[in-house]
Amino acid sequence: MDLLQAGLVLRPLWPDVSVTAVVPRTGGQLSPVFELRAADRVVIVKAYDEKWRWKQSKEAHVYRLLASHGVAPVPTVLRVEPDPSVIGRAFTVMTHLPGTPLSETPVDDPADVYRQLGRLLAAIHTIPQPAFGYVTTHVLDPVPDNTTYMGRQFARKLREFLELQGDPRLHDLVQSYVAAHSDLFSRCVAPVLCHNDIHEGNLLVQDGKITGLVDVENTLAGDPWLDVAKADYYSRRAQLPALLDGYGALPDDRLRLYTVYHALELWDWFASTGQPQYLDSIAADMSALVSGP
Repeated sequence: MDLLQAGLVLRPLWPDVSVTAVVPRTGGQLSPVFELRAADRVVIVKAYDEKWRWKQSKEAHVYRLLASHGVAPVPTVLRVEPDPSVIGRAFTVMTHLPGTPLSETPVDDPADVYRQLGRLLAAIHTIPQPAFGYVTTHVLDPVPDNTTYMGRQFARKLREFLELQGDPRLHDLVQSYVAAHSDLFSRCVAPVLCHNDIHEGNLLVQDGKITGLVDVENTLAGDPWLDVAKADYYSRRAQLPALLDGYGALPDDRLRLYTVYHALELWDWFASTGQPQYLDSIAADMSALVSGP
């Protein structure tokens, strides 16, 4: 995005704005993200390639849903432009949140940050959903119970694992483990909103405080422990006690089962996107999870 395009993006909001800089931001793996700077304001613009343009309405819906329930800090949506003719891509304009990604920022007390994250997750999980399933502007392909939903998800990811040349023996171990523990799915009787992509690249921090939660592309309606398990597995900081302290819960047996799911899903993702350097370590995680006591 250049300065001329940036002006086209912002002038419907502020007719006299003069953009002084366009700075690419990290974290937009599928859709590029830019920071637009003017003399008196800074905003974030997320642009969408045609393949991912359907995610635009989803993200706007989820950010507005979070805001309507008082969940903070998340960006405020200022403009949603689905017409790609303006700058060659659809785009969304959002408020700029202070801070930098936790993945790039040293903090003195990581445990305190994860306690804050636990409280943030607990707030998100107060938002009820009408059914289990992937969220767009509604629940897509909804199912009424968690056992059906997670059974469907595991079956899909296990099938992809074999199609992507995953180890058949590991596939069978995971499949057997899930079958032996599938009764745990029924512990969740009502779905809630789940961010479903909590990792340190999506958390902004400043002076040891969480100042922003971004990237809601993966949001779903499901078991809140599915969300907690992903935050723990993706953290790699061994901060589960602090996360649960902030969340206000003791460890649950579902954590291990859902961690298996996230490892399987991540293996499939890296395999499908041509990043084999990560596969062995994730496969080792899965093997340890389904083989341990």
